[in-house]
Amino acid sequence: MKKKLFTLFLGVSFVLAACGGNNESKDNNTGGQTTAKDGEEIYQQNCTGCHGKDLAGGSAPSLKEVGGKLKESEIKDIVENGRGGMPGGLAKGEEAEAVAKWLAKKK
Repeated sequence: MKKKLFTLFLGVSFVLAACGGNNESKDNNTGGQTTAKDGEEIYQQNCTGCHGKDLAGGSAPSLKEVGGKLKESEIKDIVENGRGGMPGGLAKGEEAEAVAKWLAKKK
């Protein structure tokens, strides 16, 4: 019984450890301005799991030429609120704006 309980506890511990993210915040002192690099970094942290590191897609649509299809404001709205199978809230406010600005340049 103790062995089963220990195994269960160990399994739950591994699952929780895998779900725990790196919550360290980076202090990118840009004087309050958001740069295209910031948008790319935010994309790499939040979006590559579905859209791929190279924007080619995977389980989600390709974003390689999204700037030619959607306006920056439309991209920001999708990033903040989601659309179709994409969940909303992956980035909000300035982060969503930075990602939208960076993606809008992909034409």
